Amino acid sequence: MKTSDFYFDLPQELIAQKPSGARGQDRLMLLGRSSGAIEHHVMADLPDLVRPGTLMVFNNSRVRRSRCYGIKKATGREQEFMFLNQIGTNGCVWNTMVKGAKKVKDGGVYVFPDGSEGTVVGQPQDAGTEFRAIQFPFRITEEWFERNGHIPLPPYIRRGDTDLDTERYQTVYATETGSAACPTAGLHFTEEMLQRLRDRGVELAWITLHVGLGTFLPVRAENIEEHTMHEEVYTVPYDVAEKINRAKREGRPVLAVGTTSVRTLESAAGDDGLVQGGTGSTHIFMYPGYRFKLVDQMFTNFHTPESTLIMLVSAFASREHILRAYSTAVQEKYRFFSYGDAMLIQ
Repeated sequence: MKTSDFYFDLPQELIAQKPSGARGQDRLMLLGRSSGAIEHHVMADLPDLVRPGTLMVFNNSRVRRSRCYGIKKATGREQEFMFLNQIGTNGCVWNTMVKGAKKVKDGGVYVFPDGSEGTVVGQPQDAGTEFRAIQFPFRITEEWFERNGHIPLPPYIRRGDTDLDTERYQTVYATETGSAACPTAGLHFTEEMLQRLRDRGVELAWITLHVGLGTFLPVRAENIEEHTMHEEVYTVPYDVAEKINRAKREGRPVLAVGTTSVRTLESAAGDDGLVQGGTGSTHIFMYPGYRFKLVDQMFTNFHTPESTLIMLVSAFASREHILRAYSTAVQEKYRFFSYGDAMLIQ
């Protein structure tokens, strides 16, 4: 298949530049996975749309303040670094995505807001041209990111981060810090909504996948089969694996909240559709033709054209259904991407 097969025309004004007035007050499209039928709802309707007994699986990864700005010591020029993951085990060397990477040369020293200095030490192995490794004379901690970092809003949000983003670009259940971008489907959920789902008889569970390189890399290949996904680390707690396997044995649906939960569950599942608990890594790339082993339903946001994420949802509900749903969303002026509206695929 061609990357261009997943293009759709999106007016710029439909790209949400800020969160809605209150968390959980967004619109919700219901899409029939097999039928392609479309219904229009709001998030408050969600508990009534989810069948009692369903197991909903959420990603509890917390966003790191990973966008950092350093001043090049030799020139005084400011440089943006997106810190993605540490290289090695000592915590001193980090893989970063660099804006204008061609100008960032090995040996360059950059001074960060708290006065600490990092030195560019090359391009990480198997990373694209946008990435550079940067080394510090000490271990980088979460406290360092709190002092020096910004909330890593995606590039289609054309403004700097504010105090509002500190709260709203995190899910209410985020506990495990490590993501370079938010698993944004979860942004729609409030504590009240989670309790309403429990009261409805819906079972809730949490896994962890730290969002990394794969989220940022565009599909540059003309043929999507030639695109390579980078690895991301995930954890499925053993008790959650037991919940998932019990739901599958009992014939209850598993509803994955967000594409990160989908990738985790499908990577952790064996051919029998059952899950092994523990930590692993995934570079799974799902596009039409992929056969889902575990996930029955999906809750997700509206994704960017020609991205791996729209390919994933097209694998789940068919390219034709997804593109028609997206066309309808544009006509109905749904809000798109991280701070936008949501879709439930059943």
